[in-house]
Amino acid sequence: MLHAYVAGKRGLMRLDQDTPMAPGPQISDALWVDLYRPLDSQVAAVEALGVEVPTLADMEEIEISNRLYRDDGIDYMTVVVPGQTPEGRHVSGPVTFILSPQRLITVRHHTPRSFETFPDRADRATAGCSTPNRIFLGLIDEIVARQADLLEGIGRALDAVSTRVLGNVPQDELQHALGEVGRQGELLGRIRLALLTLERTLSFYDQTLVGGTGTKELHTVVKNQIRDIGSLSEHGDFLSSRVSLTVDATLGMINLAQNQTVRIVSVVAALFMPPTLIASMYGMNFANMPELNQPWGYPLALALMVGSAVGTWAFFKWKNWL
Repeated sequence: MLHAYVAGKRGLMRLDQDTPMAPGPQISDALWVDLYRPLDSQVAAVEALGVEVPTLADMEEIEISNRLYRDDGIDYMTVVVPGQTPEGRHVSGPVTFILSPQRLITVRHHTPRSFETFPDRADRATAGCSTPNRIFLGLIDEIVARQADLLEGIGRALDAVSTRVLGNVPQDELQHALGEVGRQGELLGRIRLALLTLERTLSFYDQTLVGGTGTKELHTVVKNQIRDIGSLSEHGDFLSSRVSLTVDATLGMINLAQNQTVRIVSVVAALFMPPTLIASMYGMNFANMPELNQPWGYPLALALMVGSAVGTWAFFKWKNWL
């Protein structure tokens, strides 16, 4: 899929892509070209504009030299951000920004929500959307804001889980709570990775940003974004400690519930031990057991078993073990 955008009266306006598979005035005039799971013909159309479109395998390379580099005056910057696959599965995937003086080209194979919301409010970004550089910084700003929203959502989810865990809830709900904490921890890991790659990308971009009108303003925007990312990283560290604390609390409550069950089973077993001992004594085949021949022998054995069980219970109660 290929979408091309130009600056409109409000935000970015998407050009009509009746023939997106061939380079034409529409694509060549665009300030931002967004490639989402592009076809070979669409990649060829963009490469005809003088840029090299990386493959998914290239984008997934972990070496910094493969993620952040300049080639023939064009910056190639790859970040990893959370998003969804076409099947609706939540993943973290690479997004490559190809920034040239003429246009910004983004290449992605999943759907971060920021790419859906940014075009309609691009004009409200700090840097604006009148040039490729400003669109790039506005899109980064939108991605950072999305990570902040996700962090707030994780905080609210952890609050809800903590309230449930510390309340009087059944054990099966504790297990569900543990699963919820695990999901929030996984999302937090994706966000922290996104913030790390975004910070590296902005540092690289700031070093390559030289000359031109408004360069000083763009430097200021970049520094503010890096500062925002640092604040979000600190908040992510705090939430990470909360995830660990909530996991420990949930596991502790599960252990307490299991210990209570084991305690009840142990008490029942202890109550039946003296009666079992008495019954086993009268199951021995000794020749000289005179009470076996007495009419009160059976009631006496029953009374001894009941009395021993009651005595054991009374002893446990006296020791506050019950």
